[in-house]
Amino acid sequence: MFVHECKKRVTYGETDQMGYFYYGNYCTLYEIGRAEAIRDLGITYKELESKYRIMMPVMYVESRYGGPITYDELITIRTTVKELPTKMIHFYHEIFNENGQKEHRGEVKLFFIDMETNKRISSPDYLNEKLKPYF
Repeated sequence: MFVHECKKRVTYGETDQMGYFYYGNYCTLYEIGRAEAIRDLGITYKELESKYRIMMPVMYVESRYGGPITYDELITIRTTVKELPTKMIHFYHEIFNENGQKEHRGEVKLFFIDMETNKRISSPDYLNEKLKPYF
């Protein structure tokens, strides 16, 4: 199982009138978590697209809200990959407040597209090779 954590401070512009992190912004946290997790493996989303010509469109998102996250909190985004990707990659996200309390969880499934053919492909070998040591 591959687990990655990164931190992010909640900005004023990300909150609603009540001072809570706006519900529509959680997918952005998932994206930050995914991008940083993949970067930690030694691959960037930019490389996936520009060098390897692979896109990863989202096909499924689920969000579960707990307690509020508020303006100026330093949150932790934990991103987990529980199984090696095949035709899809499945990311599990947990969002923790400054006190380490889990306030949100989400799941995102993406699949792989060859940008030259615009066809669905299996997970690239170089990504699986980076993930294998964690399984």
